[in-house]
Amino acid sequence: MRTEETPLGRKRRARKINRVLAETYPYAVAELDFRNPFELLVATVLSAQTTDVRVNAITPALFAAYPDPLAMSQAAPEALQELIRSTGFFRAKANSLLALSTRIVDEYDGVVPGRLEDLVTLAGVGRKTANVVLGNAFGVPGITVDTHFIRLARRFGWTNETDPVKIEHAVGELFEPSDWTMLSHRVVFHGRRICLARKPACGACPLTTLCPAYGEGETDAAKAAKLLKYELAPGREELLKKMRAGATRAELRTEGYGLQA
Repeated sequence: MRTEETPLGRKRRARKINRVLAETYPYAVAELDFRNPFELLVATVLSAQTTDVRVNAITPALFAAYPDPLAMSQAAPEALQELIRSTGFFRAKANSLLALSTRIVDEYDGVVPGRLEDLVTLAGVGRKTANVVLGNAFGVPGITVDTHFIRLARRFGWTNETDPVKIEHAVGELFEPSDWTMLSHRVVFHGRRICLARKPACGACPLTTLCPAYGEGETDAAKAAKLLKYELAPGREELLKKMRAGATRAELRTEGYGLQA
């Protein structure tokens, strides 16, 4: 790939990457289970420094005990901590959940606000969490810049920035706002499954002709295939087939499929 890529060329290549990712992950969605904005907000706060799979394992009991902001704001700290202990940093997370729930009750009539400028004032909520909630619970376009997105945006040559906010704005200029939320899902899916942090599976990647970082990882197809994660991992062909057919996580768990890496 030419190093003197023009801004227009970068935009066109970025949009081609998005189209390929859409074909590769037609089932890409938020990987946290939720039924309403409050549940997604809480789950996203809990997801810091742990996996979505771990969060999904504990939220059913958590929301059975505290189904809304009022109930959670009245929780005993020790009881809340115990329910979320396995997500790590449980004391700090419990403090954030108690504080944000109280704010939602006191200042927003018990309803999660649907504006970025309001969400980021809540305890434990930054732009990443706010964009997750806005994009997936309110239908407001947003780019979710997590560690996977940062890594891939730089590998794809979309930006050289390292600051998450600057990355969000730089990548946002390459795409229509209507694409931002799904783009975020696809990039994160790709980062968790193929474009891994330590050893990307370049030889199994559908973006080989579009990615300037091709060759940083394993390029041998057979060896690269062994690096794939989640539903793309060897031996999980039936799981992949069901996901491409539209099966939900709840349905897959009921059928006994493990959704971990």
